[in-house]
Amino acid sequence: MEQELAYSFHLGSDKNKSKLARKFAKDNVSGTTSLSNNAIQNAKDLSDVNKHNLRDYDNQTELIRTIYGTSDIVNDVKQVYLDEFEQSRLEYNNKQTREDRKIEDYFKKVCESQNDIACEIIIELGDMDFWNDKNERYRFKMVDVYNEQIKDLNKIIPDFKIANATMHFDEVSPHMHIVGVPVALNCTRGMKKQVGKSKLFTKTSLAEIQDKMRNACIKSYNKFYEVNTRLKQKQKGRNQDINVNEMGNYREIKKQLKQKEQKLEKANAQTKKIDNTSKDIDKILSSLKPTLMNKNNMVISNEDVQKIKNYTKDVKDITKTVRNVNDLNMAIKNFEHSAFEIEKENRSLKYEIELKDNEIGSLKKKLSTKDKIIDRLQAEKEKLKQELQKFKGFWHSIMSHFHKRICYDKDENYKIVSDDLYKNGIFDNNDNEIANNIARKVTIPDENKQNKNKRKNNDTRF
Repeated sequence: MEQELAYSFHLGSDKNKSKLARKFAKDNVSGTTSLSNNAIQNAKDLSDVNKHNLRDYDNQTELIRTIYGTSDIVNDVKQVYLDEFEQSRLEYNNKQTREDRKIEDYFKKVCESQNDIACEIIIELGDMDFWNDKNERYRFKMVDVYNEQIKDLNKIIPDFKIANATMHFDEVSPHMHIVGVPVALNCTRGMKKQVGKSKLFTKTSLAEIQDKMRNACIKSYNKFYEVNTRLKQKQKGRNQDINVNEMGNYREIKKQLKQKEQKLEKANAQTKKIDNTSKDIDKILSSLKPTLMNKNNMVISNEDVQKIKNYTKDVKDITKTVRNVNDLNMAIKNFEHSAFEIEKENRSLKYEIELKDNEIGSLKKKLSTKDKIIDRLQAEKEKLKQELQKFKGFWHSIMSHFHKRICYDKDENYKIVSDDLYKNGIFDNNDNEIANNIARKVTIPDENKQNKNKRKNNDTRF
């Protein structure tokens, strides 16, 4: 008999940010992170989806398969915006008489609004219990199934424009992340064509979409795997069909429960035996007769005495067995609770590590960029220092030349040039004094200051 498969169709929502939703996501029993997707409300959210779906933070790219779109989900979504809304944006702008009402970038405008800029749908067939013992070839065959799911989704919701679809094989259950843009048509306010998640995905329409998609998925699975598998009955109230009995360590608990049932059957058999023996004991006690010497004493045969002894022994055995069963039942309940808590903690820690890895990766990139900027600025600084040193030497030579020509040779032409440079602000007072005062030593102002500080320091030592 073929095993029944669970099916999950989960739409990202801002409600997933609530404490209850986060708890439910951590407790996801299928062995995946498929229930932790939040709404995509801005460019940062979309960038986070890109990092998570394409596993930018690790090296297991061979276990990530993009089957629709490119290796950049952000650009894929922006391209959908251009394809779907650009014409409507231009038509809207042509009708505006005020420049401040025109829309320059619709993607940016939606990012700044309260609306979702895109949606993420996660599809998963089969749970941890089913996929746990399947080999790689069997698992990767799901590419064919999920490729057909994309085609089915296009038919069932034609106004949901798919930008990217990526499959994950690095978790227990192979599953697919679909990122797309919901398009609302014939809008009466603003652009005629807009992003419209709330119009496309209502409570009623979502239930209908899920039913159609799950039926299409099992048909595709049976076709490519050449089986005749059925789906598990859909649970009400959630976007998925997985129940708590399918947690990762449930099979081990199931074995222990089986052992408990066997002991319980043994206890039940012993109880029936005790019940039958009790009737015999009642007959023995009823048939006892008083002795001739003392009416308070009863006569009983050795055979009946042995029956009563055996009955007492059986009562002790059944009591011990029942006590063991109750102890085992309590131990299994405690183990099940502990395992469940550990499972939740592991999920939580894995998610936190993933976020930290993303943050570390981002910080490393920023640090690398800043290091490059520092190195470049350091090189420019050294270059400027060299240029400044050359210029100082050049200026020192000019001033020395003027000093010699004017002060010693009394060259009137140099005197005229010196005065002209001073009048036009090229020579300052210090430069003019150097050029015209034979007693002034030719030095650069910075050198004067340094020499003055040196003399001051030397004076303070004594």
